[in-house]
Amino acid sequence: MLDDTVKALAKGKNFAALTTLLPDGQPQTQIMWVDADEEHVLINTEVHRQKFKNVTRDPRATVTIIDSGNPYHYAEVRGRVVETVRGEQARAHIDDLSQKYNGTPYQNPITSERVILKIAPARQHSH
Repeated sequence: MLDDTVKALAKGKNFAALTTLLPDGQPQTQIMWVDADEEHVLINTEVHRQKFKNVTRDPRATVTIIDSGNPYHYAEVRGRVVETVRGEQARAHIDDLSQKYNGTPYQNPITSERVILKIAPARQHSH
């Protein structure tokens, strides 16, 4: 179950830093749109991207969500990608995220296939 503060930050118009592990063990971090359901932090990406390849090989991930109105208010979730969702659900989800962040459907070209990463928390805290 996600902490209420984590859920609120993930549901808001806030950006997240997603950290995954490269094949050589070094961390890779990208700034991402973020969402949540009751149990998972949700990240939407494409299957050809390095972050997807990273979590397919090693599902550990950390997501830090920063409050856009107060950067000293944030939440960190350390956990694992426990499920991926592809197809129409992932495609619809990127449109929902684009509406949240930009007010329009997703307009960037999709190079491969959209996928939702469901990250279950092993540890979570907020400040």
